[in-house]
Amino acid sequence: MGLRLKFNLVLLAVFLAGFGVAGYISHELLHRHAREQVLGEARLVMEAALAIRGYTVAQVKPHLVPLMDKQFLPQTVPAYAATETLGELHKKYPNYDYKEATLNPTNPRDRAADWEADLVNAFRNRADSKEISGQRDTPTGPSLYIAHPIRIESAACLPCHSTPDVAPASMVKIYGSANGFGWKLNEVVGAQVVSVPMSVPLENADQAFRTFMMSLAAVFVAVFVVLNVMLSWLIIGPVSRMSAAADKVSTGDFDQPEFPEKGSDEVAVLASSFNRMRRSLEKAMQMIDS
Repeated sequence: MGLRLKFNLVLLAVFLAGFGVAGYISHELLHRHAREQVLGEARLVMEAALAIRGYTVAQVKPHLVPLMDKQFLPQTVPAYAATETLGELHKKYPNYDYKEATLNPTNPRDRAADWEADLVNAFRNRADSKEISGQRDTPTGPSLYIAHPIRIESAACLPCHSTPDVAPASMVKIYGSANGFGWKLNEVVGAQVVSVPMSVPLENADQAFRTFMMSLAAVFVAVFVVLNVMLSWLIIGPVSRMSAAADKVSTGDFDQPEFPEKGSDEVAVLASSFNRMRRSLEKAMQMIDS
């Protein structure tokens, strides 16, 4: 096995090990960054929903409450305002989905799906939990979600949700008396859920990963070629010429020119030693002949 082959095999083994480690670390970091990016965007949507709810309670509801005896106005309901507003956002940005998932909602569209009901029950079982995040598989790919509990923290909510007889007649006329009642103060009745698909961020992360790995492979090829050229020029070439000259000198051919002794590296030292050995051997042969 030649020196070049040994060198290239060692270099290839080192590269493959480094390539694997770099690939694993970069893949994990890129996917973690994609997940954090999606979570950040989901939290931004959640904060927008909270802001809409607060604005509705503070500035919209007081002006519409006097009209509730004649006509029920869902615009006074914070959950309705947040759902409608973010529904408009969903039309332009379909990747962002917001829902106020409720176990026993007044509006049937807010009824919690099975996985959303699990989130609500998790909040009920852990009173100190303020947020739950996770990932679930959907028909369109993995989706990341964050959820906040919907807790009845104000007695002002109970007239519409305690019993049908104290609820606004205009509301009961629209939604009926079968749903949305029986709520209690400090009870978790639902969860605000923001869902964002992971497909786009993951595709971006995978594209960045492929670009990085291809760039790393291209750098290795360039380094591989440069090292082989340098190896041939500085080591293998001079050593091969010395080997050929030594073979001829060993058969008595002393017409071989001496090697240049420029520099102070190992090859120059070897050339100097070879030249001294050649001259000594030539003198010894001359002494024997005489």
